[in-house]
Amino acid sequence: MYKINEIFETIQGEASYTGVPSIFLRLQGCPVGCAWCDTKQTWEIDPTYKISLDGTVEKKTDSQWWAEANAEQIIELFQQRGYLAKHVVITGGEPCMFDLVPLCERLHQQGYSTQIETSGTFEIKVPEQTWVTVSPKINMRGGYEVLASAMQRADEIKHPVAMQKHVEELEALFEQTGVTPKLVYLQPISQKAKATKLAIDTCMKKNWRLSVQVHKYIGIN
Repeated sequence: MYKINEIFETIQGEASYTGVPSIFLRLQGCPVGCAWCDTKQTWEIDPTYKISLDGTVEKKTDSQWWAEANAEQIIELFQQRGYLAKHVVITGGEPCMFDLVPLCERLHQQGYSTQIETSGTFEIKVPEQTWVTVSPKINMRGGYEVLASAMQRADEIKHPVAMQKHVEELEALFEQTGVTPKLVYLQPISQKAKATKLAIDTCMKKNWRLSVQVHKYIGIN
């Protein structure tokens, strides 16, 4: 059973899958504690906020309400809602608090592709064909370390930056884990001009890529 904060269909706005119609499955629960997190409503799993699965697709604003469902129930909801997207992004919260193999395998059997977005602080349990986006959360208040195994499994790295120290932390992580993925994206925090310039300059210098959260610029979920 998976704990779900929100389900919605939209366009993926970040990194390699930018522009791809996607179903977002946002899971509840995260102990990492990122200061700039824009989904803090997913941190706590409070039983008093448990609702029906249908409630996760009817949200008008961010909230702590969450539901519990298995893979079959999730796919059934996709079909009931008439979702057309065939790419499913599993995010959070921290999705790797859960074993995602049963869910992803069932989605693949139904013709969906899958992607997860994780902090890299928990063991990644997904099938081989699942695209893994690691957004490494370094030195966060939760005290969790980014795992070398997560870095090795990553198909892409997507790293939020606001200042030079964030770039330096990423470089140190690559050295520490001995892993430098082929695809490295820098993503300016909060679309700030200074952060955007830093990201662009660094990408030019290191031949990395820029992720600009397209969905926020065009005003969609």
